[in-house]
Amino acid sequence: MEIKLASNYGFCFGVKRAIKIAEDYKNSATMGPLIHNQDEINRLKNDFNVGLYTNLSDVKENDTVIIRTHGIPKNDLKNLRKLNAKVINATCPFVTTPQQIVKKMSSEGYSIVIFGDADHPEVKGVQSYGEDQDDVHIILEPSDLEKISFKNNKIATVAQTTKKKENYLEIVNALILKNKEVRVFNTICDATFENQDAARELSKEVDIMIVIGGKNSSNTKQLHSICLENCPNSYLIENETELENSWFLNKNLCGVTAGASTPDWIIQQVVDKIESFN
Repeated sequence: MEIKLASNYGFCFGVKRAIKIAEDYKNSATMGPLIHNQDEINRLKNDFNVGLYTNLSDVKENDTVIIRTHGIPKNDLKNLRKLNAKVINATCPFVTTPQQIVKKMSSEGYSIVIFGDADHPEVKGVQSYGEDQDDVHIILEPSDLEKISFKNNKIATVAQTTKKKENYLEIVNALILKNKEVRVFNTICDATFENQDAARELSKEVDIMIVIGGKNSSNTKQLHSICLENCPNSYLIENETELENSWFLNKNLCGVTAGASTPDWIIQQVVDKIESFN
């Protein structure tokens, strides 16, 4: 059986940057999981003594605290800076952009629509920058717009950086059809586009597709969803221990891709395990 890697996969710019920051600041702690990959978080803990804080109350005097790649809510960041700790902001610049757009558009009297998952830390952070929280709306489907009463007659919209552009366009079209002024900001990350397009093309030609990444990673779940459209035998795994030999019986070509939070060393372990099945 042949194994073929997608033309684009794995660590994006923002994740590479955050990992480098964490490695540079040994004996620190991240505010929330730095990225959505538990194996990599464990490596940072074991090799660099980078801990994990889940609440501001965890922070102690003189701590070095690293802000996760997804960012944190505006007030949490403000309160963290008030503590006697060194704050290192590893928020991905592509996540900072929608935060600033929401802040600016909200201050100019626009109702805000965020396309994304309400429970995702990135979206919670972006939402927090709206001046009127009652007029910042998070949706996943165009039908969700029917439940919203906008306070203003002009609307600005942003997207979670890891969402599918096709779905964002559906929401944008629905907004334009019913509102006179709609400001549209394409905040989906280019790396997400490239990984998704590469996964889509590869999944069309293989017998089985392996998608590697955290089960709680939005961009990895998107990759899996895209692959399933073309290859029913598509599996989402976090590491090589989840692979099953039976998946590969009578398969000739195996495609492999990985989410933006998946390091090369995990991808290589998966490839090695698949080769061992041969």
